Amino acid sequence: MVVGGLREFALRRNGDGSPALDESNGEELMHVQPSVAVALGSRSVESPGTLYITSRKLIWLSDVDVAKGYAVDFLSISLHAVSRDPQTYSSPCIYTQIEVVEDDEDDTESTGVLDLSKIREMRLVPSDSTQLDTLFDVFCECAELNPEPVEEEEEEESGHNWVFSADQMVVGGGGEEDAEWQISQSPTSVIGHSNGGDESIAQPMLELRINDQRFDDAEEMVHESETKDH
Repeated sequence: MVVGGLREFALRRNGDGSPALDESNGEELMHVQPSVAVALGSRSVESPGTLYITSRKLIWLSDVDVAKGYAVDFLSISLHAVSRDPQTYSSPCIYTQIEVVEDDEDDTESTGVLDLSKIREMRLVPSDSTQLDTLFDVFCECAELNPEPVEEEEEEESGHNWVFSADQMVVGGGGEEDAEWQISQSPTSVIGHSNGGDESIAQPMLELRINDQRFDDAEEMVHESETKDH
């Protein structure tokens, strides 16, 4: 998958100043949240703007500078969460992690110009913190509308994979005899997590890989036992 990352966005409709959407390809406006400040990476929070959440991406437009705005596709957001811990960040916010093209360079060019494509974290700070749970729910809904594309080869390789939600099974420890049951929890499978909220909204997915050889061996053992009995 090609990672788009964070980018500038300044396409506004004439009149109301709302963002121009790709409506011809089915993009819809899902939620509008006014008075939301944004903090990119470790930088200071910027002046408040308006957050537009569409069925494809997040768009933040400055209320002060009409030429300033940012956008990021949901496919580029690897994690989002509600943060209310003042030790983690000074203000309650929606915390997001953004996938970027791997590069050893930092997010500021030698000229001092910010390179948005290298921003890995973004915090959205609404003036009304009671709206955080609502924003989180909309994030989850839109993330589900934008599942990560699966290549054909990956589909073939995962033909025997079973997927369970975390609340459908209990994972226990095991020895070497359980080596065929490979359980892995991937952070990229997490749609979202709310600190202190309803964690059932977005549970991590556990992938259970089952080695078909175990079943073949079991069938052989049953067959040998029946032969001896006769």
